[in-house]
Amino acid sequence: MDRRRAARTLLGVPVLWLAALVAACGSAPSQRAHQSASSSRPTTSIASPPTSTTTTAPPTTTTQAPQRLPVPASLTPFTSPATGGTGVWTAAGRTVAGVPAVYETQLVPPAGVAAAGIAWMDTRLLSAQLYSGSKSPGGGPYHYTAPILPAQAATLVAAFNGGFLMNAAGGGYYTEGRTVVPLVAGAASLVIDADGTVTVGAWGSDVSMAPDVVAVRQNLVPLVAGGQPTAQASSPDWQTWGDTCGATSCASTVPGIENQWRSGAGVTAAGALVYVAGPDLTPSQLAELEVRAGIVRGMQLDINPDWPVFATYDPSPANGPAAPSNGTSLQPSSVQGPATFFNPSWARDFVTMSARVPG
Repeated sequence: MDRRRAARTLLGVPVLWLAALVAACGSAPSQRAHQSASSSRPTTSIASPPTSTTTTAPPTTTTQAPQRLPVPASLTPFTSPATGGTGVWTAAGRTVAGVPAVYETQLVPPAGVAAAGIAWMDTRLLSAQLYSGSKSPGGGPYHYTAPILPAQAATLVAAFNGGFLMNAAGGGYYTEGRTVVPLVAGAASLVIDADGTVTVGAWGSDVSMAPDVVAVRQNLVPLVAGGQPTAQASSPDWQTWGDTCGATSCASTVPGIENQWRSGAGVTAAGALVYVAGPDLTPSQLAELEVRAGIVRGMQLDINPDWPVFATYDPSPANGPAAPSNGTSLQPSSVQGPATFFNPSWARDFVTMSARVPG
């Protein structure tokens, strides 16, 4: 990307006449090349007038600010008066080139009591990776699986849970160059490209297979489409969104309840990835929270107390490795936490969001 220009100086030596008909020879002109200092952007140099002295300018350093999405605006609470800090974003996790890449807030859903956590992620600063487990999707071994290794921990910013076990997901799973479970048309799909870009949409219409697609995680049907909750989201048949635990037990003999731990994710019109999770949500409330957070295409992920988890990591120094000791949960009351993704026995799929490496 450098541009180089040679500058030429000319040294002349006058001829001295000593006597009549006796001549002395003058010196030949000399040439010196000057190479400009390296720069990260093309520069244009202007040749200086010839002089007998060449001065090399000190090298300069050009710092280019990372490309990023606009910081999200505060969210309007569903009810008034709102509790302190509700809907106000706070930066979380390590920065990327000094810029916050994750923002978090809390919001009580309509007709709700307990606040849900919401995390906004800048997909221009962060790169996604799907990790696979022996239970979901099964069919390993996998290159990317728990625990997160030191090489990946070096840039890890956040991680969150995947979806249902595949026998209940109503969709498929594709990763590491192979179809683990056949993909289903119309299923809600989290899709990751080779450069780490992540999006969400209905398979076959919003998103589809392409040469640069490296991972697809499907789970049920879309919860949000066109920036609005889908008809299925508010269906009275809430069991279509998964079997839930009871109020105090997850035993199969205990009837499940609609208001349960639920998680979901989606993308905004600008391309940010947003994650939502809360302890007391119906499918309709989860959809309403996704829409309020700016999601235009959204899905439900895993449900019930043991599975939803979102964690950010903020090591010190900032370029240090992520670890359970420097992680923070979006929802402190969640059963899982920052240590989950570093546990070798963790058998479910999850998604990591890591700082993009300049290149």
